Amino acid sequence: MESQNKDKNRNGDSSSDNEPKANQLSNPTPPPPTQLNKNATLTTGTVQGPIFKKDKRNSSSRFNITKNRELELLPPLRECSPTEREELFIKKLRQCCVLFDFASDPLSDLKWKEIKRTALQEMVEFVMMQKGVITESIYPEAVNMFATNLFRTLPPSSNPNGAEFDPEEDEPTLEAAWPHLQLVYDLFLKVLEAPDFQPNIAKRYIDQKFVLNLLDLFDSEDPRERDLLKTTLHRIYGKFLGLRAFIRKQINNVFYRFIYETEHHNGIAELLEILGSIINGFALPLKEEHKVFLLRVLMPLHKVKSLSVYHPQLAYCVVQFLEKDPSLTQPVIKSLLKYWPKTHSPKEVMFLNELEEILDVIEPAEFQKVMNPLFKQLAKCVCSPHFQVAERALYYWNNEYVMSLVAENAGEIIPLMFPSLYKNSKSHWNKTIHGLIYNALKLFMEMNQKLFDECTQQYRQDRQKERERQHKREELWTKVETLAQKSPAFESMANPKHSIEDYNNIANSPEDDGDVSIESFEHEAHEQARKVRNTNKPLVRRKSELPQDQYTVKALNEHKRADEYLPTPPDVNKC
Repeated sequence: MESQNKDKNRNGDSSSDNEPKANQLSNPTPPPPTQLNKNATLTTGTVQGPIFKKDKRNSSSRFNITKNRELELLPPLRECSPTEREELFIKKLRQCCVLFDFASDPLSDLKWKEIKRTALQEMVEFVMMQKGVITESIYPEAVNMFATNLFRTLPPSSNPNGAEFDPEEDEPTLEAAWPHLQLVYDLFLKVLEAPDFQPNIAKRYIDQKFVLNLLDLFDSEDPRERDLLKTTLHRIYGKFLGLRAFIRKQINNVFYRFIYETEHHNGIAELLEILGSIINGFALPLKEEHKVFLLRVLMPLHKVKSLSVYHPQLAYCVVQFLEKDPSLTQPVIKSLLKYWPKTHSPKEVMFLNELEEILDVIEPAEFQKVMNPLFKQLAKCVCSPHFQVAERALYYWNNEYVMSLVAENAGEIIPLMFPSLYKNSKSHWNKTIHGLIYNALKLFMEMNQKLFDECTQQYRQDRQKERERQHKREELWTKVETLAQKSPAFESMANPKHSIEDYNNIANSPEDDGDVSIESFEHEAHEQARKVRNTNKPLVRRKSELPQDQYTVKALNEHKRADEYLPTPPDVNKC
């Protein structure tokens, strides 16, 4: 399968014409700065006092530590002659393939670690300042050094349940080997960006397997590594035309696994940021595979519970598609309404934010196709008891372009929105919402005074009809109650023949045997139940009770929990 993909890429990718030729990210959405070290004091309602939140420890990936880690201090590259420079550069690359232990014993081999760090720093500056450094013999050695240092088994996730990462509360897990890894990433980027870099030679070594290993690293918990990975993969996408379709396909596979299997991946935001730049460079008309990617990959990403981590990048990708092809607006909005959250108010606010971004670029003809279900959903949001949801929905009335679209289609939109607005103008608990609703009603009144008056009159008529229906319903129930009181069975049900006190008196009577009285009571109750039972209803056979295992009962009675595992002293009577 891999050889087939290689042959396909060797022959040229038909979709490469649709891709950007620039190597720079096209105005990517910058990720929020992550505070790495923070001491937070959390107080609880108990008498135990404050709880001090500890910083997370650095964790290291599983490296295959080199046995012989003694390095030789090589001379600087600038001091050697141009004829020996290539050989010395290769020696330094091979020297940097030595791996050290940063996790279990970070203070070991400090001398050799410093030699490697110095060599990496020197090569980064040399490639950046000098020209003609990347010769044909350098490519296999450089790629091998990158693969040896970067590709490793990531540590287990510190958050395996997949709960969303909160930068204000949670501390990121940092890579202990980062002093060396950062320099390796920098050298890799400088080689890719070098003027004399030749993709035709490098494609022998930077192949599909290399890209797969690189994509696996996006699940790293260190935000610094994910940021450099994002830039590195984008450079590879821009340089290697034959790998573009493969990269998009493998990113799709990461998203599919995230949506339908794990719901946990650390690099979704960075991958979406790369895709945002790729989508921005698509040529028109869009290919069918790109439309399928939008509707089957990007839109289902809205239903994952950790949406807040990557929603800005996801919304950017969706809007980029709609700017390219406005005909996709209707399926996109229908899909958005399909995944609309029912009980998660913060997520609903995110959906409202994205929907307004879509409305900012929507065409008037496309707006008319979706305005009915769209404003029905907005009417529900205005009625939301969560004030942030209602407030965000009412902010749409501050958008001039959206209001211009509403004014053109006021005949259909105002009747949809008027009942929700009028009802919540008085009944909503939040006073801020009242002011926003009055502002929306005022805008509707200015748009079409006649239609506004008709909606007001229709709303009052509907309210009057509802009150009449409620009154008729209450009258019908009153008639039912009156007829029930006239029934002969009503007195027997209101005044039963035997009360509980009567049965107690019979059971405790000294004249009769207690056992006989109880039997007569049970017989009479059985007769009453048999008369009332519905003859058409089939009898249900009760399950027989299983006999108890005496050994299990004895073991449960004798079992006592260990005292040291209990948070409070055990109660002797309960053990």
